[in-house]
Amino acid sequence: MSTPPLAAARRATITDVAREAGTGKTSISRYLNGEMSVLSPELRARIEAAIERLDYQPNQMARGLKRGRNRLIGMLLADLTNPYTVEVLQGVEAACHALGLMPLICHAANEVEMERRYLQLLTTYRVEGVIVNALGVREETLRPVGEGGIPAVLVDRSVEGLVADMVGLDNRAAAELGTRHLLDNGFDDIWFVVQPFEQVSSRQLREAAFREVMNGESGKRDLGGTGGAMGKSGEGGKGGEGGARGHTLVLNLAEPAAVERALAELDRAIDAAGGPGAAVSSATEHTARGATDHAAGNTLASATHSATRNTRRIALFAANAPVALCLALHLKARYGADWQARVALLSIDDPEWAELTGVTTIRQPTYEIGYRAVEFLHERIEGVQTTARDCLLPGELIVRASTLR
Repeated sequence: MSTPPLAAARRATITDVAREAGTGKTSISRYLNGEMSVLSPELRARIEAAIERLDYQPNQMARGLKRGRNRLIGMLLADLTNPYTVEVLQGVEAACHALGLMPLICHAANEVEMERRYLQLLTTYRVEGVIVNALGVREETLRPVGEGGIPAVLVDRSVEGLVADMVGLDNRAAAELGTRHLLDNGFDDIWFVVQPFEQVSSRQLREAAFREVMNGESGKRDLGGTGGAMGKSGEGGKGGEGGARGHTLVLNLAEPAAVERALAELDRAIDAAGGPGAAVSSATEHTARGATDHAAGNTLASATHSATRNTRRIALFAANAPVALCLALHLKARYGADWQARVALLSIDDPEWAELTGVTTIRQPTYEIGYRAVEFLHERIEGVQTTARDCLLPGELIVRASTLR
């Protein structure tokens, strides 16, 4: 004969505590809310003893809803697998702990429809505020949050038509910093590689800043300097001999076929630019021809000098860590472990693997971004009424071997 499963023990209620302490529920509520001055020392002792005997755990959700406060905030994330997001979350969690808030994390996995559904779900949970770091969320999707009286703070990217606080990297300054570093270190061809940016404000700002710097260098060249030109997406610039050229390449990580096409275009550019490997090959071939024609009088040294003189130093500027990882893995597979002798790599974001591989990065203040976002949201929850605020934090250039040759 089988033994029926034991029923779960019933949790004690506030009514049970009141009965055990020999008082009413109102007194128990006052005790739980910290209103000790209206309770006698003897009654406080009885209530405390009853709570301990019954192992009573108050229902914080129910208490919060009764007071119109539940201390829950929602956080809508586009991509929880992105190291940037994980680091921002550390700041969010620390600030929530300090301010007595509880974050409810929603991972949309880069799906716009999931973003919309999660926002609707967060409103049903009656969260007190929402932090949004989403991919394609639109103003009309966020309208039920803002117009419903639930404050929102945006992280890293703005939403057209939505007036809300925003905390993130100073994207323009970061892209300018990286581009000028590559120019100052003498790179001739600079490729800004970015995911589709038409609907993501942070990507738009980074690409626009890169293009502006390169176009500015082009203007210097036109005035007699040695600047460069900026080409359209996927096209080379029209820089003159000796001038730096800028290119924008879109790398859609969500579409393998598109990634393959974009990487093939980069391969052609890198092969055409030459580099140490190409120079040695050219010199060796030239010397072999010279062995059958002594009258030519060319030596390996002169051939190497000639080949090296005709190469162009190429650098890739990745708009974020996922793009940089895709590029690094591809370049290692194609050119071997010494791929950085052929092409330099700089990335916005500073993932751990960048230090291991010597890749130059622009480190974002991710922890501070998350912490400040919660502080902004908490202020709005507490009733602060100001115009929408933009908190743009500077990035830090971490120079490593990749860009120093």
